[in-house]
Amino acid sequence: MLCRETSLLTNAVLTMEKTLTLQVNGKKHTVTVDPATPLLYVLRNQLQLNGPKYGCALHQCGSCMVLLNGKANPSCQIPVDAVTTLSITTLEGLIRPDGSLHPVQQAFVDQQAAQCGYCLNGMVISAVSLLQETKKPDDTAIREGMQRVLCRCGSQARVMRAIKQAAQHS
Repeated sequence: MLCRETSLLTNAVLTMEKTLTLQVNGKKHTVTVDPATPLLYVLRNQLQLNGPKYGCALHQCGSCMVLLNGKANPSCQIPVDAVTTLSITTLEGLIRPDGSLHPVQQAFVDQQAAQCGYCLNGMVISAVSLLQETKKPDDTAIREGMQRVLCRCGSQARVMRAIKQAAQHS
């Protein structure tokens, strides 16, 4: 009897999956997933978008940042069903249709603003969000805009220069 109940419970868990449509990087994607699955997992595992990284899983490091309707948000704890009506942009979605880099991406290259690269996704996504809100941020605004992304490599001075460069080209 216990085996039958366990089997029924397992089947009930498996049938909790739903088919959801997401707007990611300007394209519609249909996924079948448990609605409580974190957005990060869907982006990486089902859509093969590896810009957002798994870091702390606590909304604290910024490695998993994505743009939700143009604003930087960590994706590691947001349930995928909470974003079905939002426009989701990942690092890959910033590349222009002609293949050129977004001005923030290009500035990060020009200023060599990455070392290990693990925080790079969060840095670029946060910088894009910041520049959409504040066209010419000062040092204080840049620091505040980037505070949700942890970087242990010491590239913060180059990140500041990259954001200032991008602000001049956006």
